[in-house]
Amino acid sequence: MKPAKAALTGLLAVIAALAAGHLVAAFVGLSASPYLAVGNAAIDLTPSWLKDFAVTTFGTYDKLVLLTGMAIVLAGAGVASGLLSRTSPTPGSVVAVALGIVGIAAVISRPDVGQLSVLAPVASLAAGLYTFRYLHKEAEHDNSRRDFLITAGLAAAAGIAGQVFGSRTDVEGSRQAVGELKAATPAPEPPLNADFVKDGTPSFITNNKDFYRIDTALSVPRLRAEEWALRVHGMVDRPVVLTFDEIRKRDLKEEVITLACVSNEIGGPYISTARFIGVPIGDVLREAGVKAGADQLFSTSDDGFTAGSPLDYVLERGMIAIGMNGEPLPAEHGFPARLVVPGLYGYVSATKWVTDLNVTTFAKDQGYWIPRGWATRAPIKTMSRIDRPKGQSKISGKTVVAGTAWAQPTGVAKVEVRADGGPWRETELGADVSDSTWRMWRVELDLKPGSHTVECRATDKSGFTQDQARLDPVPDGATGWHSVTFTVE
Repeated sequence: MKPAKAALTGLLAVIAALAAGHLVAAFVGLSASPYLAVGNAAIDLTPSWLKDFAVTTFGTYDKLVLLTGMAIVLAGAGVASGLLSRTSPTPGSVVAVALGIVGIAAVISRPDVGQLSVLAPVASLAAGLYTFRYLHKEAEHDNSRRDFLITAGLAAAAGIAGQVFGSRTDVEGSRQAVGELKAATPAPEPPLNADFVKDGTPSFITNNKDFYRIDTALSVPRLRAEEWALRVHGMVDRPVVLTFDEIRKRDLKEEVITLACVSNEIGGPYISTARFIGVPIGDVLREAGVKAGADQLFSTSDDGFTAGSPLDYVLERGMIAIGMNGEPLPAEHGFPARLVVPGLYGYVSATKWVTDLNVTTFAKDQGYWIPRGWATRAPIKTMSRIDRPKGQSKISGKTVVAGTAWAQPTGVAKVEVRADGGPWRETELGADVSDSTWRMWRVELDLKPGSHTVECRATDKSGFTQDQARLDPVPDGATGWHSVTFTVE
């Protein structure tokens, strides 16, 4: 067999396998798609340092990079298996079976799939093996051109059909049916001087489309409010199951809350603020009756992600949120419901697509990230960053330095800056909206032409000043003063 035909045979077999698995997964659960299951398994097995590198390097595109890299590896495996099988289909068949077994193992290991989900990787294995052997046989008899075209067309159709059918859950229709969410206790509007947008800070309230998203979900869970329910159980006197309507009929509370990701490097972008609407977790748990000895609220997402939050903390501050900035939660931010806990990093508190709350102990259960080297308890650290000027930029005229600081739930008392290692100078702060939100700041500096480095540090309302020591995010959040170097012309 000619090399080109051999390579194409292997490549088309891989494509057919993935397409068949994706199509079957549309009917047994999209998470059972071998391609997505292997990707999720790769995320689960990724060591903390590599995950941190991916988030730092690729930001919110880390999942796209992973899927693209997987596609390249699989395509390469297909081409290589074809080239190894120019004289016999055996090597390619072995590769097809091996890849199929990997897919089956990945699906079986997923916590968010049912028993029928194994049908997807089995279909993938069968389709890949059959396609490879069939095309190999036809190529040997020079009858391959039409078969290659037909196989490519069928694979493309199957893949598209799988995506269409897998996305058939009408999440947006469900969101629209929820309609307007009104809080019995609305949050006051932030004053106009809460931010310094004209000087370079973000707007105080982050638009939903701009709100950062860091999670482990390769495919966003597609849940309808009409079918969703939240189970509350464990160390409680009265286990309960709450539907979306039952939560909505309660007295809803609105709070302006800043959420931050533990993956943030010094000066990082993964922090945003929104008006969240929901019910206090404490009200729900007290109604269920928390038993003595419990110290953890163990939350589980529809996709199997878990997080453990200090029980005393969430009893006081946590919220089961169903709305964000005046509308139902966007699908990518947890619709129908998520947890929001000001003052804790998201990996131990901000479970999206939440379906299960288990009152338990830290000694008994561990959240997703804890065995991977992250800290069990993760209070947000007092931090600040410079938003403008940007590093290596050139500015003229007066030098205005502006930025953001946060210290949830203690609150920011002051922010100071210094230029070129000189004396610290206190900045002008934006309005103090709440101790659970970020605070903007600005200052005008009289700097001579040339290169300058400016640093910033925040002090919270307890009197604690941001640590100078530069530490990486692992295991419980980065520390260090943010600095930028720029040129005054």
